[in-house]
Amino acid sequence: MTPPTWTGTTPQAERIAELESQIEKLTRINAALINRVERATDLHGNAFSLFETAIALEGRVRDRTAELESALADLAASHAALALARDEADTARQRLSDAIESINEGFAIFDAEDRLVLANQTYVSLWPEAADIIKPGVPFANIAETLAARRVPLGALAAPDAWARDRIARHHVADGGQAIALADGRWIQVNEHRTDDGGIVGVYTDITDLKTAEARDRAREQATRAAVLQATLDAMPHGVCLFDAQRKLMAWNGPLLAMLQLGNGRLAAPDRIGSHAAMLAWCRTALPAVAEQGCLDWLDGDSSDTKSATLADGRCIEVHRQPMPSGGLVLRLEDVTQARAAVAAMAQRKSDLEALVAQRTAELERARNQAIAANSSKTRFLAAASHDLLQPLNAARLFVSALAGRRMADGNRLLVGQAASALDSIESLLEALLEISRLDAGAIQPDPRPMPLADLFGALTAEFAAVAQRRGLDLTVEPSGLWVHSDPRLLRRILQNFLSNAVRYTAAGRVTMAARSTPAGIVISVTDTGPGIAPDDQALIFEEFRRLGQRGENDSVERGMGLGLAIVQRAARMLDLPIGLVSAPGEGASFSVTVPAAAPASATANGQQARTGAGVGRATVLVIDNEPAILAGMQAVLEGWGCQVLTAPDSAKALAAASRRPVDLLLADYHLADGDTGDAVVERVRHACGRAIPAAILTADRTPELKDSLSAAGLTILNKPVKPAQLRALMGRMLA
Repeated sequence: MTPPTWTGTTPQAERIAELESQIEKLTRINAALINRVERATDLHGNAFSLFETAIALEGRVRDRTAELESALADLAASHAALALARDEADTARQRLSDAIESINEGFAIFDAEDRLVLANQTYVSLWPEAADIIKPGVPFANIAETLAARRVPLGALAAPDAWARDRIARHHVADGGQAIALADGRWIQVNEHRTDDGGIVGVYTDITDLKTAEARDRAREQATRAAVLQATLDAMPHGVCLFDAQRKLMAWNGPLLAMLQLGNGRLAAPDRIGSHAAMLAWCRTALPAVAEQGCLDWLDGDSSDTKSATLADGRCIEVHRQPMPSGGLVLRLEDVTQARAAVAAMAQRKSDLEALVAQRTAELERARNQAIAANSSKTRFLAAASHDLLQPLNAARLFVSALAGRRMADGNRLLVGQAASALDSIESLLEALLEISRLDAGAIQPDPRPMPLADLFGALTAEFAAVAQRRGLDLTVEPSGLWVHSDPRLLRRILQNFLSNAVRYTAAGRVTMAARSTPAGIVISVTDTGPGIAPDDQALIFEEFRRLGQRGENDSVERGMGLGLAIVQRAARMLDLPIGLVSAPGEGASFSVTVPAAAPASATANGQQARTGAGVGRATVLVIDNEPAILAGMQAVLEGWGCQVLTAPDSAKALAAASRRPVDLLLADYHLADGDTGDAVVERVRHACGRAIPAAILTADRTPELKDSLSAAGLTILNKPVKPAQLRALMGRMLA
């Protein structure tokens, strides 16, 4: 081990130096005093003066001698302490040297001036080429420059000065580890750090074995990657090859060899297409059009491209060129002959399909237009049928109503009542059939809106209370403050049929209608204590003209036509409302419909209550209808109420009648002769009279369009066949 050199002072050494300086000073003082005494004796020769001087000098000498003896004693003690400290320092230095020498790694300490202070033999053995200069006190720069000059590091073989400068700079930074490759194949790991006094301590480890293992693992990993890459290339259906930045062939696959007619020449490929130029030369024979059209030319830059060429045999070769970040080039060659033929076939197929779709679209459009025309025709037919069927029925009802108001024998009155009942049955049947036809034809369009159940329940109570009372039934409609969102007319029709069936088929007991709020919506139910419905029959009762015999076997009232629940099913389907039924034989039945809930709205005037005006009997009424029977029936009914009646079949006669006397009310049929309409005649009469005479349109046409049109014109609508009670109530409201 190179003996370390220690520099610096200790407190003991400083004390010894101070004592020695004092002794030397006292010696000089003593010599000066003796010299003075001798010179004084020679000059004066005065014995007494000499005696006095000697006495004074003796005291001073004695004092100085005592001080000198004390200083010598302190010097001796300091020398002893210094000797002991030196022994302890030598012992500690030896222990430190032994400890550092026992370290397997190289160890070195440099002072603040970057001079070597201490190094173990392992450190020296790591740099045998510079062992002759690695001694305490040598600057680190000398060691680095010697190693570079003697080409010890691998990096110094080409530029020794540059390596030395970089190594010295890294040493001064002393911020951690650095691996240095040596020319003899060894690797040295350097870990250097600053000490508190500004020096540098370094640990140097031979990591050659570790680097060798890393290189071996890296080579194995690269071999594995190369095998995977080759397997991936071979799995590709198209030819692929890779050239490096020097345009040398690095990788290729089997499909490329087959396309270039190299057969199974994997080993021969580097000889025949080992460079980009060689591949171009080979392709001028194997794929002449591809080579001649520049598809295989070298491509620099970042963007890729794709080119294609058609060979003499009809094959189409597509070449994709992709530059590599390292400066190489990837070529992908693909025979796209079949793919392009398939694309052409698909394009032709697409064209054929488009033509077929256009043809089918045209056919569907024609069918749609025909359906629209048929539906429109059906709608017009329903309107005409409603008018033509209900007109005579309306006349008959008016005549029967007029007869019922006259005196007659009891037998005749019975006949009139039976005739009125028969007319009611016919009217109900026709209305049900026409309503089903309108629902099926889509002639009725729902108009959902927020509505209070209280109004609907009140109207239904008024409608069915008298019927239930005649049947001896207890009709209970539970009050409800709930609001629903639905079409008022269709929802009322659903509940009317529920109540009608319940009242008709319940021989005794009660009928209850109630509403409750559920997470699914507002459930409105009608429950009766009738005979009930068997489970097997519950789906059948919604069919047209389906009536269950057991529900009327003990019933004295005529059964219905079997159309009510069919209408319910169609209306509910149109409103997208679920219908429920809970029933069992002998336990009654409960029909329900679930309606979306709505937030309560501000109270609005939904129409005043029907009031029977006292002025009906004194009113002058002009009735306009092109049917003589209707005019005669209306005149008989109205005159029976005490009205003054004027009749007119058309616009001209209506104007003439209105000019003869003031008219209080106009009642006009909508469909008149020669395409004229009741609302137009009403407008002419009002204009001729110079005032807005109250008017109502009587019509069998129940289409929503007509209703909206007449409502927009401010005209009241009364559907045929007209019931006298409804007509009288309407007249009372209009004349009030």
